[in-house]
Amino acid sequence: MADEENGSVSERYNSSMEESIGESSRWVLQDDISSMESIDHHYNYNYKDDDDDDLPLRNGMDSEDEEDNGRLIRTGPLIDSLDVETLEVSGAGQRNDFEDVTFMKSVKLAFQTLGVVFGDVGTSPLYTFSVMFSRAPIDGKEDIIGALSLVIYTLILIPLIKYVLVVLWANDDGEGGTFALYSLICRHAKVSLLPNQLTSDARISTFKLKVPSAELERSLKIKERLEASLGLKKLLLMLVLAGTSMVIADGVVTPAMSVMSAVRGLKVGLPMVEEDHVVMISVAYLIVLFSVQRIGTSKIGLALGPVLFLWFCSLGGIGIYNLVKHDSSVLKAFNPIHIYYYFKRNPTKAWYSLGGCLLCATGSEAMFADLCYFSVGAIQLIFTFLVLPCLLLGYLGQAAYLMNNNGDAKQPFFSSIPVATFWPVFLIANIAALIASRTMTTATFSCVKQSIALGCFPRLKIIHTSRKFMGQIYIPVINWFLLASAVLLVYFIASTDEIGNAYGVAEIGVMMMSTILVILVMLLIWQINIILVLSFSALFLGLEVVFVSSVLWGIRDGSWLILVFAVVVFFIMYIWNYGSKLKYETEVKKKMSMDVMRQLGSNLGTVRAPGIGLLYNELVKGVPTIFGQFLATLPAVHSMVIFVCIKYVPVPFVPPNERFLFRRVCPKSYHIFRCIARYGYKDVHRENHQIFEQLLIESLEKFIRREAKERSLESDRDDDTDSEDESPHVLLDPSGTVYSLGAPLLSKYKNKTSKRPVISEPSTSREPEKDPNNSAQDKSLENELAILHMAKESGIVYLLGHVSIRARKDSWFIKKLAINYFYAFLRRNCRRGIATLSVPHTRLMEVAITHMV
Repeated sequence: MADEENGSVSERYNSSMEESIGESSRWVLQDDISSMESIDHHYNYNYKDDDDDDLPLRNGMDSEDEEDNGRLIRTGPLIDSLDVETLEVSGAGQRNDFEDVTFMKSVKLAFQTLGVVFGDVGTSPLYTFSVMFSRAPIDGKEDIIGALSLVIYTLILIPLIKYVLVVLWANDDGEGGTFALYSLICRHAKVSLLPNQLTSDARISTFKLKVPSAELERSLKIKERLEASLGLKKLLLMLVLAGTSMVIADGVVTPAMSVMSAVRGLKVGLPMVEEDHVVMISVAYLIVLFSVQRIGTSKIGLALGPVLFLWFCSLGGIGIYNLVKHDSSVLKAFNPIHIYYYFKRNPTKAWYSLGGCLLCATGSEAMFADLCYFSVGAIQLIFTFLVLPCLLLGYLGQAAYLMNNNGDAKQPFFSSIPVATFWPVFLIANIAALIASRTMTTATFSCVKQSIALGCFPRLKIIHTSRKFMGQIYIPVINWFLLASAVLLVYFIASTDEIGNAYGVAEIGVMMMSTILVILVMLLIWQINIILVLSFSALFLGLEVVFVSSVLWGIRDGSWLILVFAVVVFFIMYIWNYGSKLKYETEVKKKMSMDVMRQLGSNLGTVRAPGIGLLYNELVKGVPTIFGQFLATLPAVHSMVIFVCIKYVPVPFVPPNERFLFRRVCPKSYHIFRCIARYGYKDVHRENHQIFEQLLIESLEKFIRREAKERSLESDRDDDTDSEDESPHVLLDPSGTVYSLGAPLLSKYKNKTSKRPVISEPSTSREPEKDPNNSAQDKSLENELAILHMAKESGIVYLLGHVSIRARKDSWFIKKLAINYFYAFLRRNCRRGIATLSVPHTRLMEVAITHMV
């Protein structure tokens, strides 16, 4: 059965590769396009010294991406790839989840959207007025009208205009959140602090760039400024980390606030219920909520979507009932002049109430962060025509109740429910509160995964809960960490007023970071009129600064805990990013020289062992120093070596047929290759080592065949040929026997190897080929394919290197503390980078090396 499954996998892969090979391509002389600023090539057919430390990086390109002038090159998208992820996960690397949707599927999608995206903002009527009027007590009916007008226009300005109409469009190919914005910016400007960008990355089909416009000149100036300033790059990264830390903090306070507000309704229906009972029931709710978090988002969304639909209908129905029964004059709150009157009567009280008013817009960032689950259009339609009208009716109804009940604002929502429907609505409200808590938790998972992929968070175990929808994930460590934090918050800060202020602190922090990043997107990517950008900036940054001043005034209560939590998360992310950057830069500086590679045999007594060695490393160019550590520890190298680099590019998904690139690292006789595996920050990793090995060998064989074919085309078109040193490279085993690097060291092939002439590289004299039929090249191709098959039969071994860093003795104390203790602690306790591969332990070789930085 396994063989049949592997065979079907191979057939599917081969068919997809044949289709990609059939794509049209164009051959030109490089001299004809020398005027182009940059050109990308997927292959380098002749070995070059690509790790010369004296040569600086140029636009993220090393010499592996270059060709000699005058050579025939291919300008079409020549693809050398293998598919690993999509063989197990349907729809990987594609964004076609919402195409060809029938009516029934549209209804199903609408319910899922309600159950996942709008739970947070939908439950805000449970606590907005109670927190708002606890901070600024009601002093007459005009205060109720003014506060209601403030809530109405906060809902219109922040969730509707800012997020639904503007921010949702700043998505990264359907992905939302602060890190999606950062990835989008990194794709258009080289602002990433990790120097592993390659020109070939821009050839990925999902690497979509903005078409030049009339505002291009301003955009280019901003781009140049960002790329030239290290300080601006660090500032941008810190803004992103701060925004993400606030999202995670929001994931703690949202469940605490939503659940406690819903459970507190018991005190209205059952006056004998004490505050301790509310706390105990809330803790039980939280435990149940986070325990079922492992269940897929689409399953939960479909199951709870109808409940949330009933919740919004209940909000609208109760609001209409209260307007008719109590006081419909609250409708005049739609006139914004009442906001002016509200502040004029008592500016300090009105300003202080802004912290509570902000709670009506909670969940706005969750709409953006959860965008990966649904389409922009679905979210816009449902919010505009269902969610927003029901929310407005709910707030109008509460205000009408307060107008007719002397401002009894302790529990305005539950007090305004008709007696006959109290318990059904109470049940629906509690379920809606659980859904709201889950909404922010899924958004937190999404942001954490994006930050892990971009090297800004320690690696954690990620479970994909859906085979159809790629973005639906579950992170166990984050889930239980959020549970513990939420329980502590409920237990130690039982007051919803204090938790509400903490909620405002986390929410406004995320909003401000998103606003700044969207402004940068407007200038750099959208390239829209500067007047529109200034208007957006003045309106929303000004509004959010006012909200920030209000919530920070109440930081003296227990809400300061959420700031401490966010600072701790920011510290973890910054230390991890700082240590990872130092580690990568050190590996780049200390990579092996090609002079050492040429002299492996004579100086180190290195032998070629049978088989294929897959050496995993982080370098996209050059020979990693860990390879030298392997040779120093065990002076042997496999007959074929492949340096595998798993690299994340600033796109959500990399199509399977564009994921893998192969290049030669050394002269052809060495049989050493580099494979760059490119993934997006939302790609799934469910690799099976058997399928991985099979597809890797098939892809490498196709690369070798195409290389030989294109060499033949080049020799037919150009009399000048590039060359390598004709002298064969040899290695000595410990007994002194001489072996050629051109063949694997298998005893049963020793005689065959000694009789077979070694196929050397063309000479350095740049003379044209003597044989017009390219018989030597055909013989070289057959020889290399035979070596590949021999090595495959001998087995594949995974060579894993553990590279660690420590601060030098003369380093600053803060650097020693950060690297030697904090970063080292995080590396020891995070998930190993190679843990996604189910490699048998009998085929692992590991070695460690420590660099001083």
